Amino acid sequence: MRLVQFICIFTSGLLVLFAIKYFAGLSDYLIPPPEEIFLLFTTKWADFLLPAINTTLVAIAGHVLAIFLAVIVAFLARTGSRFSSMVKTAAYNLQAYPVVAIAPIVFIFLGDGLASRLLIASLICYFPLLLSFLGIFSDPVVDVEHFFRETKLLTSRMELSIRTFENMDKIITVIAGSGTLAMVGTIVAEFLAATNGIGYVIRKSLYQNNLAAILVSLFFIGLGSSVYLMAVEILGFKIKEKLAG
Repeated sequence: MRLVQFICIFTSGLLVLFAIKYFAGLSDYLIPPPEEIFLLFTTKWADFLLPAINTTLVAIAGHVLAIFLAVIVAFLARTGSRFSSMVKTAAYNLQAYPVVAIAPIVFIFLGDGLASRLLIASLICYFPLLLSFLGIFSDPVVDVEHFFRETKLLTSRMELSIRTFENMDKIITVIAGSGTLAMVGTIVAEFLAATNGIGYVIRKSLYQNNLAAILVSLFFIGLGSSVYLMAVEILGFKIKEKLAG
């Protein structure tokens, strides 16, 4: 269903672009005709598919890393202690710096390889995850936790499990939504300084003023993102069903 929605939205966007082209009388140099885009797609699709797969895999790895870090920081900062306050302040201050401003420093120290792309992808999708997990882990489920607290059975691990289970729908939504940010972060890193990935393809196409290649790249970006988010949602609901059973 998500793939069908993406294809419909992307096709609608192309139709609007072509309508502007023909109504405004724009040249083929500025906006290529539909046949040129179709020919490029059918003859060079592998040149876009492989970089898109590369970008999607890096985005997935960066997303998983961001989830892992956000869960740890949110767990440490969920109480009102002085240590928790310090952890929360440090996390907020880190996000105050734009990733685009930090990216050159990352490339200077880590180069233009996998590590830089992974770190930038994680940084971009990390903060929304952190805010969500902080809210979930800090908000008690009073009706359930009261019983265990009164019987002296409530532990930190049990408290975390209760709050996670009760907010599973919210967690699935947040993780799926932040997956798009991981893709954006990876593409930003590739566009700035990487030597592979679909962001690198877009940068080369931009220098060549090749809008057709950019549009085909955008299609594969949306395709990879849609497949990944669909997989996240399916996995999340299966985990919820298993826990409920």
